Amino acid sequence: MTATTTRESELRALTDLGLYEAGAATRGVGAMHRVIAGGVFRMLRPVLGSSVDTARMVHDAVSEGTYNSITAALDAGRSAADHVPWSEGRAPSHTPRGAVLLGILNGLIGDELDTADSPLTADMSIRVDGWPVSLDAESLRDGFPDAGGHVVVFLHGLMESEFAWSLGEQPTYGERLTDDIGATEVQVRYNTGRHISENGRALADLLDALVLLWPTPVTRLTLIGHSMGGLVVRSACHAADQRGDYWTGLVSETVCLGTPHLGAPLARGVHLATNALNRTPVTRPIGSLLRRRSAGVRDLFHGSLTDDDWIGHDPDAWSQPPGADVPLLAGARHLFVTATITRDPDHPVGRLLGDGLVLAPSGRGQHTRQRRGLKFQEGFHIGNAHHFTLLNDDAIYEWLLGHLIPRKELPPGRSS
Repeated sequence: MTATTTRESELRALTDLGLYEAGAATRGVGAMHRVIAGGVFRMLRPVLGSSVDTARMVHDAVSEGTYNSITAALDAGRSAADHVPWSEGRAPSHTPRGAVLLGILNGLIGDELDTADSPLTADMSIRVDGWPVSLDAESLRDGFPDAGGHVVVFLHGLMESEFAWSLGEQPTYGERLTDDIGATEVQVRYNTGRHISENGRALADLLDALVLLWPTPVTRLTLIGHSMGGLVVRSACHAADQRGDYWTGLVSETVCLGTPHLGAPLARGVHLATNALNRTPVTRPIGSLLRRRSAGVRDLFHGSLTDDDWIGHDPDAWSQPPGADVPLLAGARHLFVTATITRDPDHPVGRLLGDGLVLAPSGRGQHTRQRRGLKFQEGFHIGNAHHFTLLNDDAIYEWLLGHLIPRKELPPGRSS
């Protein structure tokens, strides 16, 4: 697909989706309006008698006409979008702002986009400056002219893109590792709305091809994931290990930054709220909207890594079974970083809120009843920080650098 065709298809799809979702929201508001108004008219009827019925008929006609007019106008807008010229400029997915928008969209409804084969779906792909790099020898040579044998692969988190690693507009971890130890940074973009197990297999396939077609022999792999990205890394290692992929023997470290190994409270909260809201007619439209949350978001309830965690299970059931206890990849070190918004991780607020999205025990993979095999001494904690601080932070980088090379090889002035 050419750059012009990609831009055109993405912009058409964005316009169509935006107008469709606006229409769906309008219909949801209209349904809620009808329920509320119906309750009001029922309460007034014993007081005002049959005159209420006439008033209700007029009200319903006006309100239905209004909502129908809005949805009709939005449908007309979707048709008109087919005649708009879209051919000039870069495709949204190739730009930082567009990638951010599409990252959020994929996180919210990426499974729906994938099922519909939408051009807005972020397929698992290597990216350089926003552009996808095909998994063939020539494209990899062009994309990585200075490729080395130590490859560091970066996986972003839910509703993010690879541009998230540039937070604060300072050099990424990967760029700094290139300067300090000669490692080659490889940034991966993927559809965070898909099941983690599906993304895990896709990452395993990508790494299998990358190792085979890389411009120079790969001697070492370091896999780094932020938030959900860490779960995708673990899932990929598990899937590849089960099928005997060669690349798993090259993995020296996995690094999980703010990864909810035991699940995330926000995902649980949304799940419980959805069930509660669907119990009453007035709030059911809101509950139906929340029920559309993606498979990726649902997987964060327990930090699920395998197909068995979701196949055959009702995703809307009040109680969800715990995910499988997947072993860590043998032969590799498994590093992790946690954060709390308070300086002291044991402060009550820090214990309650963690980094704002992930609690420290989940980031360590350790709880009174559950443990994911991570070693306490392989971890690092940062206080006065939030979930997105972990994407680009000097203290975390210095800690990471100290673990990727022996102390005696550290650049002058550095300490592990």
